[in-house]
Amino acid sequence: MKIQFQLNGKPQALEVSPGKKVLEILKDLHINSVRKGCDEEGKCGNCAILLDGKLVNSCMLIVPQIDGKHITTVEGLSKGRDLHPIQKAFIEAGVVQCGYCTPAQILAVKALLDQEKCPTKEQIEDALGGVLCRCTGYKQLYNVVEILTSGKTAHDFTPEFKHDYRVVGKLTPKVDAEQLVRAEDAFVEDYVAPNALHLYILRSPHPHAEIVSIDTSEAQKMPGVEYILTHENCPKTWYTQAGQSFPEPSPYDYQVISNKMRFIGDRVAAVAATSLELARKAAEKIRVEYKLLPAVFSIEEAAKEGAPVIHDRDLSRDPIDIGGDPQRNIVARNSGGLGDVEQGFKQAAVIAEHTIHTPHIQHTPMEPHTAYAYMKNGRLILHTSVQTPHHVRRIVSNILGLDENKIRVIKERVGGGFGAKQDCSVEDLVATVAYQSGKPIYLRNSRREEFLFSRTRRPMTITAKIGADHEGNLTAIALDVKADSGGYGPHCLTVPMNVCSKTLPMFTCKNMAYNVTAYYTNNIVPGAYQGYGVPQGNFAVHLALAEVAQKLGIEFIEFLKKNLVYTGFQLDILKQLGEGKEGLAQKISSCGFPECFEKALQRYNAWENTPASADDDWVQGKGFAVMMQGSGIPGIDASNAVLKMVGDGTFILHIGGTDLGTGEDTVAAKVTAEELGVKQENVTVIAADTDITPFYKGSYASSGTFFTGNVAYKAARNMKKLIIEAAAQLLRVDPADVQVFPGSKAGTNAKQLTFKEIAYKTQSGTGRGQLIASAAFTTDHSPIPYAVHCAQVSLNTRTGMIKVDKYYAAHDCGIPINPDLAEGQVYGAIMKTIGHSLYESLEFDQHGQALNANYTGYPIPNIADLPQEFEVDLVEIVDPITPYVGKSISEIACNGASVCIALAVNQATGIWLRDWPFRPERVLAALEARR
Repeated sequence: MKIQFQLNGKPQALEVSPGKKVLEILKDLHINSVRKGCDEEGKCGNCAILLDGKLVNSCMLIVPQIDGKHITTVEGLSKGRDLHPIQKAFIEAGVVQCGYCTPAQILAVKALLDQEKCPTKEQIEDALGGVLCRCTGYKQLYNVVEILTSGKTAHDFTPEFKHDYRVVGKLTPKVDAEQLVRAEDAFVEDYVAPNALHLYILRSPHPHAEIVSIDTSEAQKMPGVEYILTHENCPKTWYTQAGQSFPEPSPYDYQVISNKMRFIGDRVAAVAATSLELARKAAEKIRVEYKLLPAVFSIEEAAKEGAPVIHDRDLSRDPIDIGGDPQRNIVARNSGGLGDVEQGFKQAAVIAEHTIHTPHIQHTPMEPHTAYAYMKNGRLILHTSVQTPHHVRRIVSNILGLDENKIRVIKERVGGGFGAKQDCSVEDLVATVAYQSGKPIYLRNSRREEFLFSRTRRPMTITAKIGADHEGNLTAIALDVKADSGGYGPHCLTVPMNVCSKTLPMFTCKNMAYNVTAYYTNNIVPGAYQGYGVPQGNFAVHLALAEVAQKLGIEFIEFLKKNLVYTGFQLDILKQLGEGKEGLAQKISSCGFPECFEKALQRYNAWENTPASADDDWVQGKGFAVMMQGSGIPGIDASNAVLKMVGDGTFILHIGGTDLGTGEDTVAAKVTAEELGVKQENVTVIAADTDITPFYKGSYASSGTFFTGNVAYKAARNMKKLIIEAAAQLLRVDPADVQVFPGSKAGTNAKQLTFKEIAYKTQSGTGRGQLIASAAFTTDHSPIPYAVHCAQVSLNTRTGMIKVDKYYAAHDCGIPINPDLAEGQVYGAIMKTIGHSLYESLEFDQHGQALNANYTGYPIPNIADLPQEFEVDLVEIVDPITPYVGKSISEIACNGASVCIALAVNQATGIWLRDWPFRPERVLAALEARR
C-alpha cells in the first residue's frame, strides 16, 4: 500500500504492507522516541505520537490510519540546538530519570497545553494517565505544567541545600537530560546495526524435566537462520548470573543452556536469524523430547522429606560456602544473633509473634532486558542495559574462557533497572552466540518474556517474634526467614539476610536472633529488587511491633521512639550479618531519626480521620513507619576514577559507576566541580565502559551516591594537588603558597593562572605532561540513611477497596547532592510499593504457569493513583565521613508503604493484613473473620 504523510513537518511517501504497525514504520525511519514498553497492548503509552495533534499510541495504529495525516514526535520539537519550552521544563523540574518514557510524557504535555492553557489537576491526570513510568512516581510532572503555565521555577517546588556550596545541593540539570528529552541515541536499541541477527529463545514448557533429545535440523534448513545454540554446543561452564562482587555469595548452579529444565521458561535453545519472526518460526521447528520430573511450587513442598531434588550438584564449585544442602532443596542458610534471645523472651511482659507472606512481584522497567554483541578484531563487544558491566565482563570471560581484555562491555543508558538488571541474565547468552557464530546478535525481551523469565521480588515467608517489658523496652527480637529462590540461586542468601540486616540494626534491643533459609523450587527465578528484601522484612517487624504496643497499651509511635538507635550507637549485630562472610560492626556516624520524626509527626498529627457513619461504607485510618538501608557494602564494594584536565582547562571524569537514571553521573560531576571550584558544565562524565573507565562493582546495594561521589571527591582532590604543583612550577613559587580559586584559577594571592593556561603549558612540548589524576575508594564504614513515612488511607468496608489519600516521607539522606532527582527517586519508590501493597502480584496455576504476564493482567500505578496529598522532605544531616556525604535515597523509600497502609487499615477496622497484596477479596475475608 502506498501512503503519504507528514513526519515532523517533512513529507514521507512509503509503500508498506497495510497491516504494518505505525510503531514499526517509525522505527524503520530511525525515530528513537517511540519506545515499545508493552507487547502492543496499548497499555504503556511509551510509543505515543501526536497524530494531527492528538496523543495516540503508535503500536495501536496501522498504515491506513496515518495516510494523509501529520505525525509529530519529540524529534520534531527542538529547532537546531534550541530545545522546545516543554523539553526545557522537564529538565528544570528534575523529572527526567531513566528517560525511556520521557518523550511520550513530553508529547502528552504538549497535546494538553495545545488544548488547555491552564489545565486543572484532573486534566493533567487525564492527559498523562496513558503513559506509564516506573521511575519518577509522576508527582513532579505537575511541576512541569506549572513551570510552563504559571511562570514558576524549580525553586518553587524543591529547596536547595548546603548554602556554603556552589554546586552540590543545588538545582542543576541532570548531565544526560538533554540527550534524553531530545531522544538522541541513548539506549541499546538505538545502536543496533542493520545487519544484526535477532535472537529468539525457545523455552521449556515444563517446570521440571530433562532433555532426552533435541533435533534442530529442520530449523537450520530455513533460509535466514544463521545459528542455533543448544546444550549440545554451548559452553559447559558452571557459574552464577548474579551481578555480585567475586567471590559471589550465590551458588554456581547455572549454565548458558542446560539439559535439565528447572522452571517454565528455562532455556532450551537460542535461534539467531535475520528477523525476529523468522527466528521464532525456526524455533517452532525444533523437536525436543523431554523426560518429565515431579515439580514443587512452594517452600513447604520443597522442604518436605523425599521432595524432588531440583539440583543434584557439587557444592565444591561454589566460590563461598553459603550453607547449601541441595539434596534437601536448601540453596542457602545462615543463622546468628546477639545476646540471649531465649532469656529476653522470658523477661518480656508481652510477646507478639506472627507470619507474613509476600509473592513474586515484577520490576516492570519500561525498557525490557536487552543486549547487542558482535566480534571486532578478535574481541567481543557487548552493548547492554545492565547495572554491573564489570561483573558481566568477568562472568562472560569465565563462560567463554576468554581473557577479560578481549571483552568490552558498554553500559548504554538504562531504561529502568531497580535491581532487575543487576544480573548477567541476557548478556551471557547473547555473548555466547555472538562469539561462537561470529555474527552480530541482538536480543530484546518482549514484555511477556520480561514478566515470565526475568527476575522478580523474592517471595518470602517471615515469622517475627518480638517481646517487650512493661515499660515498653524491647527485650528480644527473633526473625525466621524462608525464601523461595525458584529454579536457580542468584542472591539466594543476601536478599533474605538483608531482611535482617536492615531491620534489626534499627533497634537498641540487646537480644536478637535470626534464621535464614532459602529453598530451590520450580518457580521462576527471583533476584534483586529495589529494597532487596527490606520491604518484606520491615513489614513483618512493624506488624509485630504494633501488636506489642497494642498489648502494652502504649502509643505505637512513642513505642518506636523509645527503642530506636541514635548517633554514636554501636551496631555489633552487623558483624553477624555479612554478605557470605563476617560483616563489619560499626558505630552510627549520623542518625536523622529525631529530625525525620519531628517533620513526619507534624504532618501525621495534622491529619484527622473522617469519622465513620452508618450511611457511608468508607472508614479512614493512619499508619506510621520507620526504616533504614545502607549506602553500599563496607569491606566489599569499591569504586575507581580517572580525572583528566583537557586542553582548555576543563575536565573529563572517567568512572565505572552505572547511572540507571538515578543521577549518579550528575553526582560525580557536581562533587568534582565543587571540589575544583569550576562549573558543573566544565566536567564531562564518561561512565561504565569497561575499556575506558576503571573498575566499579556496579550500581546496587544503594551504593551509587556514596561510592561514586566519594571516588569523584578523591580524584578531584588529587587533581587539585597536581594543579597546585603545576602552577607553583610555572609561577616559580613554593607549592605551599599556591591554592585553587573558584572560577578555574590557581596561584597565589598576588598572581594566578587560569586552568586554560595551566593546561596549555603542561601539555606543551616543554611541559610536565597532561594532568591526570586517579583515585580509588573503599571503606569499612558507610553512612546509614534513615527515614520516617506516614500515610492516611480510606477503606470501603462493602467492596474491600483501599485507596491511599495522603502520604508523607521525611528522609535523612546526608547531603542531598541532587535535591530534585532525590525527591523523584523517593516518589517513584513509594508508588512502586503502593502498587506492591495493593494489587501487584504474579499469579500462577497449579503447574507453575504465570497467568497475568501483561499490563492488562498485571497493572502498575499510573498518575491517577497518586495520593491526593503526596510530599517528600529531604532532611540534611551532616555526617563526618567526608565533606560530600550523600546517603542512599532510592531503596530505603521502598520500605514504608506496606507498613503505613497495613497499620492505617488496622487503625480503621481492627483487622491485620499480613499478606501482600491487600486486594479487596483479602480485605473482605479479614473483615468477615473479624465479625
